[in-house]
Amino acid sequence: MDKRASIQWFPGHMNKARNEIKEVMPQMDLVIEVIDARIPYSSENPMVAALRGEKPVIKILNKADLADPELTQAWMDYLEQQDGVKAIACDTEKANDVKRIIAICKHLVPNKVGTGRQIKAMIMGIPNVGKSTLINTLAGRAVAKTGDEPAVTKSQQLIKLDDDIMLYDTPGMLWPKVENENSGYRLAATGGIRDTAFDFADVASYTAEYLMQAYPELLKTRYKIEELPKTDWEFF
Repeated sequence: MDKRASIQWFPGHMNKARNEIKEVMPQMDLVIEVIDARIPYSSENPMVAALRGEKPVIKILNKADLADPELTQAWMDYLEQQDGVKAIACDTEKANDVKRIIAICKHLVPNKVGTGRQIKAMIMGIPNVGKSTLINTLAGRAVAKTGDEPAVTKSQQLIKLDDDIMLYDTPGMLWPKVENENSGYRLAATGGIRDTAFDFADVASYTAEYLMQAYPELLKTRYKIEELPKTDWEFF
């Protein structure tokens, strides 16, 4: 196949959000970064590390029910080797998974619990990673707009989770240049990039090629075929 085009998407509202986050970050006690458990490397935003500095961070591998459990565990082990990082796998359909996040926030900032001073937590993540659904489950009410396309949240909002925690919601953000070509295609395939920014056939080809190599038996079961063909287009 010919070389695929690079996929990039960094609209103006994301740049505005980055500047706003930079301003309020010094006031935060911790950061919650939501990443996609199916593509942890590609959905981990390098701007988060740059913006949070040494503040503790909870890395939530969201949509874990859709991911390879062995790889998810390997990624959690890897992430937790980093300073100030707590990693958990999460299925937003399971409220107990989500509620653990509140307990971890209090564990990471124990000096504010029960003092009347609220823990200020900023939640960040790429577009369409399930951040708004997670927030609604945390809050126990519909406070964040949800949708099946990227960039539904366009501005910051404050959400009181309980007497101890105030959550700062931020718009879904990518970064100015996705250096790794594979990451651009993985983000497109999992819904992190608006579909006007890429060619459907290219992304479908990339995704089929990967799945045929990585999970051939699952593909055969899912589509009820006995043998996989040689190429992605034959598979289609």
